Amino acid sequence: MSNQPSDPDRPELPPQLTELLRSLLGPDADQVIEEMSERGLGMTGPDGTPVDLQAMVQAAGLPEDPAALGQVLEQVKRMLAASGDGPVNWDLAHDLARQVAVAEGDPSVDEQQRREVTAAFSVAELWLDVATDLPPSGGPVRAWSRSEWVESTLGTWRTLAEPVASSVADALADTLASQATDVLGALGDQEALGLTGGAGQMMRQLGGAVFGMQVGQAAGTLSHEVFGSTDIGIPLTEGPGTALVPRNVTAFAEDLDVPVEEVRIFLALREAAHARLFTHVTWLRAHLIGAVQAYARGIAIDTDSLEEAVRTIDPTDPAALQEALSGGVFSIGTTPEQQAALLRLETALALVEGWVDEVTAAAAVAHLPHTSALREMMRRRRAAGGPAEDTFATLVGLELRPRRSRDAATLWSLIAADGGAAARDAVWEHPDLLPTAEDLDDPSGYTARRTAEGDEHADLDRALEEIFAADEGKDGDGAGQQDPEHGPGPGRNPDDGGTQSS
Repeated sequence: MSNQPSDPDRPELPPQLTELLRSLLGPDADQVIEEMSERGLGMTGPDGTPVDLQAMVQAAGLPEDPAALGQVLEQVKRMLAASGDGPVNWDLAHDLARQVAVAEGDPSVDEQQRREVTAAFSVAELWLDVATDLPPSGGPVRAWSRSEWVESTLGTWRTLAEPVASSVADALADTLASQATDVLGALGDQEALGLTGGAGQMMRQLGGAVFGMQVGQAAGTLSHEVFGSTDIGIPLTEGPGTALVPRNVTAFAEDLDVPVEEVRIFLALREAAHARLFTHVTWLRAHLIGAVQAYARGIAIDTDSLEEAVRTIDPTDPAALQEALSGGVFSIGTTPEQQAALLRLETALALVEGWVDEVTAAAAVAHLPHTSALREMMRRRRAAGGPAEDTFATLVGLELRPRRSRDAATLWSLIAADGGAAARDAVWEHPDLLPTAEDLDDPSGYTARRTAEGDEHADLDRALEEIFAADEGKDGDGAGQQDPEHGPGPGRNPDDGGTQSS
């Protein structure tokens, strides 16, 4: 507190603003409060615009009740104290995700459920051996509770979310800090202006906490919806292995007129097919995650839209910031290069989902009576997504669900019809062999286009062979001539250059 005597003629700062400054600036706050009080409430900012502190406090929604204000400020303190230096507060994300995962109770997986999951994968692997040349993935078979799913997958969400979180967090910090700078900078005092230097870092911490809340809420919600580790088309764990969440499998089967045993095997088939693909196509996981990261790193934030959004929310209220993020108010824009990258990524995701869809159906159709119904149900589910996937679309900057999986499944079916399962699976040998968006537009023309490309390559190879052969012929014609660098050729006298006598 300041030791200066109270001046009845000097206007006082709104008490909410006084407490907020003390909460955020610590011991330095008293000097700022003193300066602002001495200069009065009718200050102007650097651009000459009047700064109405009372109006600012009202717009921020800071409560007048001291107890309620104290709760708000204490919440801000806790969040800042828990925030690290990164764009996302992952400790907060982890804790919140666990809380959401267990909100409806999260009993441990019992031995009966483990046996059922193990048996389902044993059957699934046998059936897939007939449907694809890719061998089983190997690795552990896991039965997870919802909180175990969170623990096992949050690391990959970190990899996916941090690039765009960094861009948005920086823009958010700069925008929120500029508001503090406008107010403190109105003092016109260099020392007071220096106090704003920590505002950017503080706001980054607040932004990291908000992103942590967002990711944690979404991961926890998603733990109630997923069946295994590959539901979004990108494996959320590293290394080989398969997993199911028995509670979610049972809940899904309850809404269907299909025996739970049949549902469990069908979902095990999908998980095991994903696992085979990502284990034996060794470049695929890194290819997809790298594409997501490259796309996200290039995102440019629309700062005008961000500033407009911040004016309508209370920057001291993390829930308001979280709601703003959920509403997509940041208007993340993309460049033409990113649009092209996004098209390639979405095509690859569709190809993964289409391949799994086709292989799973081929493996199940002779054994599961409800294969067609389950296949259609999964197609609709993947196409529609859910609230948690929508949240991650905001954080990652794109929707991690395939838009054209039906077209991709049709394409894989046609490739298998023309060349068998081996030809279909051989397409995954190299990323350059993957079908394109044009192939999804016209699956029936894929074989003809690839044949034409093969003919062009063959023509190029023949032309290169002819060029190399011609060069070798020229080298042969020069036999017996003097080599200016290496001395005389065959049949020459090394002393006088004349012809050697016979």
